[in-house]
Amino acid sequence: CLKQYVELLIKEGLETAISCPDAACPKRGHLQENEIECMVASEIMQRYKKLQFEREVLLDPCRTWCPSSTCQAVCQLREPSPQDPQLVQCKACDIEFCSACKSSWHPGQGCQENMPISFLPGETSSGFKMEEDDAPIKRCPKCKVYIERDEGCAQMMCKNCKHAFCWYCLESLDDDFLLIHYDKGPCRNKLGHSRASVIWHRTQV
Repeated sequence: CLKQYVELLIKEGLETAISCPDAACPKRGHLQENEIECMVASEIMQRYKKLQFEREVLLDPCRTWCPSSTCQAVCQLREPSPQDPQLVQCKACDIEFCSACKSSWHPGQGCQENMPISFLPGETSSGFKMEEDDAPIKRCPKCKVYIERDEGCAQMMCKNCKHAFCWYCLESLDDDFLLIHYDKGPCRNKLGHSRASVIWHRTQV
């Protein structure tokens, strides 16, 4: 039903602009916030609003997230210049980082081309310390945005660039629509949800 469709999209963080589930809908419209609020529980609605805010920050060239996993405050950039790295100081935790690669500020040096994208307990790829409980935080293999997996499906879709990948090994799933990746190898049977439900949701994004 529509309620289950909306709840699952929000829980999985797949999309903030929730479209009509009918693929043949001629208007290709989106559900309004007040319509969503009438369907879902308050905690799910809170998550929806959180996802909306995160999306707004990601799309705003004048704002970025503090890369410290223990902070995650929103930081203001001096000017929207993604091609020109600039020093950013988080007002919440005072760390200084590069606006382009989110690593510790590196004056006079270029951003690292091949940054690690998964974290070991106690540290992140940008050099900032993190708690062991925060270990399930990784970077999107494509756009390097930080992603946290709370629970659920092993197929992840980056909210920023829409890249689909396996949470465990970070292999791309963009061309693996049937999710054959989870039929063999080290990630076998680790999908986490029924294959049919995951494939269906990919068709809606």
